[in-house]
This record gives sequence, C-alpha cells and structure tokens, in this order.
Amino acid sequence: MSPNVHHTLVIVVGAGLGGCAAALAMHHAGFEVVVYEKIKKFLRLGDSLGLGENALRLLQRWGLHEQLIRIGNKSENMQIRRWHDGKILAVQPLMDMAGYIGHRGDYHDAFLGRVRDCGIPIHMGHKVVQFNEEKPSIILEDGREIVADVIIGADGIKSLARELVLGFQDAPKSSGYACFRAYFKGEPLKAIPECQSLIQKDCVNIWIGPDMHLVQNTLRDGEEFNWIITHKDTADIKESWFQPGDMDEVRRLIVDLDRTIASAVETTEACLDWKICYRDPIPTWVSRSHNIALLGDSCHAHLPTSAQGASQATESAAVLAVCLKLAGKDNIPLATRTYEKLRFDRVRQSQLNGEDVRDRWHNVLKSVDAGQEINPDDVKIKNRWLYPFDAEADTYARWDEVSKIVREELASGNIRPLFDPKTGPARRLVEYDALGNPKVSKHNIAADPPMPQQVVVS
Repeated sequence: MSPNVHHTLVIVVGAGLGGCAAALAMHHAGFEVVVYEKIKKFLRLGDSLGLGENALRLLQRWGLHEQLIRIGNKSENMQIRRWHDGKILAVQPLMDMAGYIGHRGDYHDAFLGRVRDCGIPIHMGHKVVQFNEEKPSIILEDGREIVADVIIGADGIKSLARELVLGFQDAPKSSGYACFRAYFKGEPLKAIPECQSLIQKDCVNIWIGPDMHLVQNTLRDGEEFNWIITHKDTADIKESWFQPGDMDEVRRLIVDLDRTIASAVETTEACLDWKICYRDPIPTWVSRSHNIALLGDSCHAHLPTSAQGASQATESAAVLAVCLKLAGKDNIPLATRTYEKLRFDRVRQSQLNGEDVRDRWHNVLKSVDAGQEINPDDVKIKNRWLYPFDAEADTYARWDEVSKIVREELASGNIRPLFDPKTGPARRLVEYDALGNPKVSKHNIAADPPMPQQVVVS
C-alpha cells in the first residue's frame, strides 16, 4: 500500500448506489471518504434492480453480501415467453439475467447502512452547485467550499460533474422507448384465478412481442409484485421517476397479451411512466485537471435491459480505488486517466448488450410464421460473460501495461479520447473473437469460468 493512502481525502458527490459503492471501495482501499448528497431523505423509490456476481464478488469484500442475498429474488430460473399466449420460448438461470433481483429501495438501504457502519460520513441535504477542479473542491449551496485530493462525481444521469468534465450541458436523447412500471403488494392478486401461478412463489417471467416486452417479478413468495412494460414511445423527453402513467394506455397496449399476466396488469391501480433516455458515450470521464472523475450513471448509464447498471458502477468504484492506491496521492492524474482507460471498453460492451437483447426481443417474432419454432438462443440474455470478471484483480494485472500508456500521454499533454462519435473508441481495450465474444484471460482469481480478456491494443 502506498504510504500516502491514509492521508488521501476523497469526496464522493452523490449517495445513490454508485456513490455508496464508490465510498465503500475507497474506504476498503484505505482512503478517508466523505459523501455529499443533495436529497435530505431517501424514499423507497423504484422497483426491480439486479446485482450480478461481478458486483457481489466486490461487495462481499467490502462487507456487504449476505444482506443483499436476503433481499434478492429466490427463483432459480426465468422464463422468456411469447406475448399473446405465454408459450415458453426459453428458460434461463436467473443469474444469467441480472443476478439477484430485488427492490431498488431495499438494496439502496443496505448500501447506505454499510457505508454508515464503516464510519463514512454522509452529509444529506448538501447540494453541490459548483466544482473547482484545480484545487479540487466542491462548493455547496450555502457557499461553503470543501477541498479534497480527488472528487468522484457519482451524481447520476443529470450529473453536474459531467457538465464540468465535458465543458457543456449534455442534454438527454430519446431512446424511442418508455416503460410503464408498477410495484405493489401482491395480496389483491390472490383473488384473480388467471395469475395464481405468478404469486405462489418468487418468479421472473418475460413476455416478448413486436416492439415491446413485459418483465414480471414476484418477491417474498407473492408479498410483492412488479411489472414493467417497455414499449415504443416518441413523446417529449422527461427524465423522471415520478411521472404518473396512464393505465388506459397500458390496457390498450396489453389487449392481446397472455391472460396470465394481463389479468394482473389490468387490476393495477396506478403506474409510473418512465421515458427511457440515453446519452452518447463521452470522450472522457475525467476533468481537464485530472482531479475529478465520473462514475456510474454520470458517465456510463445503462438501459434497463442491460441489467448491469448498478453492477458496472460497482466495478468502476473498485477499479478507481485500486488505481488511486497504486498511483499514490502525488499522482492522481495517473490514477484517474488509467481508470477511465481500464473501464471504457467493458462498460461500452455491457451497454450494447442491453440494446442487443431489447432489439432481439422486439423483432424475433416479426420474422417467423405462426407455427414456426423460435431458436431459444435467439431470445436469451447474453450477460454470462460479464459475471466471472474480477475488477480488482484485473486492475492489478493490467496496471503496468495501461498506466505506461497514460504516463506517455500525460507527459506529451495529448490525452487520447475514449470515444469519438465519428470514429468510435480511440483504442480498443478489449479483444473479441470473430463472434463478438470477449477472449479468455488468465487474470481471474474469483471463479472457474473464463472471463473476458482485457489487453491494450495499440
């Protein structure tokens, strides 16, 4: 461990899942950590969220594992079904989808609890209104300025830190899709004969149809029930978890849906309407002075179908912490710039996985005749390659190789961008085979299955 580790102060802006993961990773690495969050009190917001083995492996080291396992869905498998009649097209282990699926609010409470157990201060109701990247420091709404050695912008999809890094306001773009979402107590469903198979025990089912799909999740043996319908939507962009949904529109969308799930949706009293927005990959995750680094949704937001948003934020936290430890307090630029290069390609492929599965689900039934069988592989989620990966071990294994490139770029003053909208990634950091699958690496101390190789390709 670097002798300067214990004297390094890290400020984390944002106490969401990504911010909490960053705080735990920094604490585990030996840094002093302080978290600032603009919200005064968190509510139990959202609905289903998954944590994959790739994240749980790290969280276990940080003292947060069994709490999460208790929260998650206990079903072993998920069923991918045909929209109109519920015919099972494929069965997959639930771990292949999103790992352990639980309520986002419950997971968030567990993350917050562990941060506090570690003695990490979380200053709630402290809104950051400005960054001074040269010191670096944050300036709060009340005018106070707090200086640190490094600042992590984990302030979500509407990140102020992201604007600083980019140098301009980055407006969201419509993905062309929206989600109607509902999460409620399962007791009223017990009186509906058609949906009894969905409420007897934990289960996950996905109905796929032309240009839409529905994910159903039962938790606590039927005590809680969740459905999410992703559908085409070209309405004005409004990123909000609180926008009420139109249940009449929902019923119109499900008029030809399998009665097993349609019967549950039709009796739902209210839902939310979430416009799925995205932002293009950005050329850097690090500010001009190299002292402020982005993490999670502020730099690599995921579509819901990726089932990896929180897991990838956890990986990013682990990688940044190891980079800061290896570089030492006097070389923050080397740490932050190596971090972004280590992370970009894997995160980008994870994001694209979400687009791929959505597009396959929404189109596979368009090209087949009524009696034609679907190849199960055409509808399966293909996240399995993500899970054996050990972000900390990979960072140690590749540090010398990637940090050497970064040293040269810092010395020349020519920091190559991570991504150019016209040409794509500036440098491939992951090698893939002819089928688009990441190659195997020896750098994995956590599991027997192979993990994707990540090597720098000039």
